Amino acid sequence: MTPYPVIKASWVIGSLIGVLPTGAGFGPAEWVVLNTATVGMAAIGIAVALALVRPWGMRIPGAPLAFCAWVGTGFLVSVLPYAVLSSLWASSGGDSESADGSAVGAGDGAGDATMPGWEAALIQLGFVGMGLGLALALPAYLRRRWPDVFAGRVGDAVRDRGTAGRSSLRHVPWSAVSGGGLGVVWLYWAIGGTWGIAHPQARDADWRILTGLWGSWALVAAVATAMIACGRPGRLARRLPIALGWIGSGSLFAWSGWKLPLTLYVALASPPDTTLPENLAAAAILHVIAVGAGVAMVRVLVRGALPDRGRDGDRGRDRAGMGGDGRGRSPLSAGR
Repeated sequence: MTPYPVIKASWVIGSLIGVLPTGAGFGPAEWVVLNTATVGMAAIGIAVALALVRPWGMRIPGAPLAFCAWVGTGFLVSVLPYAVLSSLWASSGGDSESADGSAVGAGDGAGDATMPGWEAALIQLGFVGMGLGLALALPAYLRRRWPDVFAGRVGDAVRDRGTAGRSSLRHVPWSAVSGGGLGVVWLYWAIGGTWGIAHPQARDADWRILTGLWGSWALVAAVATAMIACGRPGRLARRLPIALGWIGSGSLFAWSGWKLPLTLYVALASPPDTTLPENLAAAAILHVIAVGAGVAMVRVLVRGALPDRGRDGDRGRDRAGMGGDGRGRSPLSAGR
């Protein structure tokens, strides 16, 4: 990730002194704010990457680390297929410029004609490398610090709560239902649906690929969350829905949390050279729902990640490798 904040810092400085242009659809002030924010995000990403692999990472508070890793996973791991699909599309002669600036590196000006190819290559390398690194390092870190997160089967928590055998449908959380609805809408748009689309001509291959990916992950997160909440299928290893739900809920929260202010900016500022395919009001409502659903989903996953051991009398038992928490609690549930 190191080249990324260096490039973005050069964009900020260059635009301030007038030697580099601003991105399409942005004024100088908005461009500086946007890229300064992404420099800060990259710095947090670098800190998370180091915490996952260095010894001191086992001693820092778990909740903020888990939150940043969840957001980073939602941003980068969820769109790793985009790097493959967009490359295949570009090699076939398709136009890979994103109409809404929502490609990997959204809002970075990655589609601007003035952006040198080597900068685009370094930015893509940073995103893909960080995404692959998170996909490998984060599970290894969680296994060391919170081993119970991956232990057991889906039905364990339900049996511990004494709800085994009851109707599963009434235990499906609203976040799973909302995530499923979001997934259906986004996939509908990706395959060419026009309801809620204000500017069909603005849709390009990148927009369709990314919208399809976000819709797919929303459905995956909805199914994984419902499985954990309902405890079905009971014999399935818990690590699979926990991992998929983690990525999918993070994708909902991170990408919609990123795109919501950009959508509002386009709606309020109406930049003449930026057009989003979606109806802006509909897009804003969907992003708000996605952010809330992502947060609610990860709370369901955290509560279901560890069985309720209160009946066994060992709730307070220390476990080796819990990284200072010592109470067997998962990172986001500590202190709740």
